[in-house]
Amino acid sequence: MAISFEPLVPASVAFDTAGTPVSEQYGDVYHAELGALAQAEHVFLKGNQLPFRWRGRDTFTVCETGFGLGQNFLALWQAWRADPDRSSRLHMVSFEAHPFSKEDLARVLLPRVPALFTGLAEQLVAAWPATLPGLHRLEFESGALTLTLAFGFVEKLARQLDARVDAYFLDGFAPQKNPEMWSPRLFGQLVRMANAGATAASWCCAGSVRRALTEAGFLVSKAPGFGRKREVTVATLRPDFRRDSASVVRGHSVLVVGGGLAGAGIAHSLALRGHAVTVLDPVFEQGMGASHKGHRSAALTPLISRDDDIRARLSRAGTLRALHRWQTLAEPARPWRCGTLELAMDTEDALERQTTLAHLSFPDNWVSWLEPAEASRRAGLALARGGVFFADGQLVRPEPLIEALLGLPGIRCQAVQVGSLEQSGAGQWLVKDSAGRELARAPTLVLANAVQAKTLLAATPYTAALPKFFAMQALSGQVSHFSAPDTARLNSQLILGGVGYCLPALDQICVGGSTYDADALVSAVTDRGHEEVIDKLNMLLNVSVSELRSSLHNSGGWAGWRAVATGRLPLIGELAQAPGLWLACGYGSRGLTWSALAGDIIAARLNHEPAPVERDLLRAIAPR
Repeated sequence: MAISFEPLVPASVAFDTAGTPVSEQYGDVYHAELGALAQAEHVFLKGNQLPFRWRGRDTFTVCETGFGLGQNFLALWQAWRADPDRSSRLHMVSFEAHPFSKEDLARVLLPRVPALFTGLAEQLVAAWPATLPGLHRLEFESGALTLTLAFGFVEKLARQLDARVDAYFLDGFAPQKNPEMWSPRLFGQLVRMANAGATAASWCCAGSVRRALTEAGFLVSKAPGFGRKREVTVATLRPDFRRDSASVVRGHSVLVVGGGLAGAGIAHSLALRGHAVTVLDPVFEQGMGASHKGHRSAALTPLISRDDDIRARLSRAGTLRALHRWQTLAEPARPWRCGTLELAMDTEDALERQTTLAHLSFPDNWVSWLEPAEASRRAGLALARGGVFFADGQLVRPEPLIEALLGLPGIRCQAVQVGSLEQSGAGQWLVKDSAGRELARAPTLVLANAVQAKTLLAATPYTAALPKFFAMQALSGQVSHFSAPDTARLNSQLILGGVGYCLPALDQICVGGSTYDADALVSAVTDRGHEEVIDKLNMLLNVSVSELRSSLHNSGGWAGWRAVATGRLPLIGELAQAPGLWLACGYGSRGLTWSALAGDIIAARLNHEPAPVERDLLRAIAPR
């Protein structure tokens, strides 16, 4: 069941008479008088036997029930980076019902950390996300350290977390002030996620808390306290609560079928984690980015909905993942964060969008309503209607992006056509050509080749279990190119959407789109397609049809196929009936939105990392 939407209420900055930061929502301090970092070391690190327990491990995961100002994370980070025998990777998941804005976090945190922690605190503030509900994945130390922030109420989000946890930092406000953070329901979820031998530690030694931990499945005891606390709580998961700690196979080989946006995003995420990836696609005969050859530019923009539904949450997660993952790329692969303005259709639509924004209470620096005058100023055009502005709207050049993703060391591309697949008795997946000759084998196989994946799976025993997958359709789509000299109204400096869309000019050429044709036999640029795009731009921009026709560039445009599944959600996940076989298909017209996110979803499962999205989102996109 999807989680019901509740607006996120950020924390406000406040201090007690001693200058200690306090929560106005709960009337409690964020840390002990003697300092948060000293408390973190004594209570949480020592209480969980760290750094000793992560030594020699491939991966180690910590879960914290209250992030606050982040000092526990900073103490953990410093202890891990100072330990020469540390685990190869360290993951922390932390819940926070009332996160600070980036500006407030910097104002409260940075003046309060010792010099040893200043650089780490500055990195945390620089990476801090917008105060949006859900999960936010941050990466440090070249990806070896991850922080997954869960913004929202802990009881609800704990049910949504998919992780394998080795140590818990129980650091909520006092039980009498915030009982949700100490409830038996929460502790039950912590046990669900716990690896064998998981430990927990807390400054809180209340009898009700110790009893709830015991009933949940922990062996609970006391340890010497910190500051004014005579005792603190430490606990270990009972031995009969078995969940074996899985080890990561370094250099695990993976086959990816499909060299487009889907396959490239997956290969890139896996290669970043040290996997050897082979990508198979005959299109590579024409170049690494040939699946989008001639596709000058495309838009990557999130969605919003009144109830923040599955599709809106997934699109937000995908946009944020792409923004984080791809901004480190070199030009011209790096997307341009220019922003997207989605214009209202009419007065009624404008009112509905403003009502939605007011209900969501998302931060203005992520999404906001622009009145016609401000919308016109931003767009550089005279617009009759206002619209919704997404600051994270990105302009992407698909061909160089794919080339950059596939160019990462550890990725090998082969220009071959896969004709069939089969599973061997040795836990390997084999792919063969049309003549039955083996092309490659690996323990993990990802089909990221859109509707062509249906042909490969049609001859397997899995067809009956995948009705939604086999109902996936191919839709042809076209974009058109327009000349845009500096004085032309088309030369906006942000993405304009609504009825169709118009992208900012690159090399004096704008891209307008797009068409959807379910009956096409081939995907090609046509005069009919140009006329359809022109009609949409005429309504969007109030530019005459004749002017748009005369602006058509001699390069024409670009056409391609979209694989669309029911509900317009992608199909991403491992087949329950076939361990090691993954699907990443049905991206529709949002291939850029799902590309980096799908890669991290698959990589997180293979590497035993916390999942980057909630469990209900994973269920919604699971192949079926």
